[in-house]
Amino acid sequence: MIKFEHTVFALPFAFIAALAAAQGLPPWRTIFWIVVAMVGARTAAMTFNRLVDEPLDADNPRTRERALPAGRVSRFAAWMMLGSALLLFGFAAGMLGPLAWKLTPVALLVLLGYSLCKRFTNWSHIVLGLALAGAPLGAWIAVAGRPEAPAWSLALGVLTWAAGFDILYALQDERFDREQGLHSLPARFGVVPSLWISRCLHLLALSAWASFNFQMRAHLFPWLAWGAVAAILVREQWLVRAGNLDRIDHAFFTLNSLIGPIFFLGYLLEWLQGLSSV
Repeated sequence: MIKFEHTVFALPFAFIAALAAAQGLPPWRTIFWIVVAMVGARTAAMTFNRLVDEPLDADNPRTRERALPAGRVSRFAAWMMLGSALLLFGFAAGMLGPLAWKLTPVALLVLLGYSLCKRFTNWSHIVLGLALAGAPLGAWIAVAGRPEAPAWSLALGVLTWAAGFDILYALQDERFDREQGLHSLPARFGVVPSLWISRCLHLLALSAWASFNFQMRAHLFPWLAWGAVAAILVREQWLVRAGNLDRIDHAFFTLNSLIGPIFFLGYLLEWLQGLSSV
């Protein structure tokens, strides 16, 4: 029901935050609990989304073959998985320190609340971005004990990047959302304005990540990664220009799945280069 590999959207940014906050490799125990928290958080968020959206997914030709509406997974099993994921996330957050534990209710409000947003606001895309932005913020807090200025820049980049690509993905359901009385930017404004909003958000993401690089006094490899990410986002926007959705899966899943790992690789190489020069 939930594809584990889609965790690559947010997990690399948690690793970047952990490396940056530690100015090197954080303790392996911290890395382990960050991964556990990420898996628990995403499993809970996606399971809740599938549960509350099951009636809509059953009516939507694009989503009616998902596991719940198709009957491949029972609602009981999904609720059990949701409960297990919430417990896993809460326990991992507790293992990551007192502030991470105290912020758990806030994180869950965003993670689970996103699934309800399209019933009353056009800006659910921003809430999704906020949910993914919690990954670097949470990892930074886990390592440093508090959020610091670079963490906010990194998180802002994730927020605007995720919101931008979610707008593109929502173009597929523009007509369905209008018919069902659901809210989204494509349903509210149409294709062309939504494309421009997505482009502006991606420009803001690149600006935020550039600010993060400056704040971290990054050298060659993080800037090369930033350039590669910029090229990917330009390619993504080009593929869906004028509302062309023929290659939306390539733009959404394939290209976006590269952004986090590439950016993380830049910082990993920077850290390894620093070790070799010591």
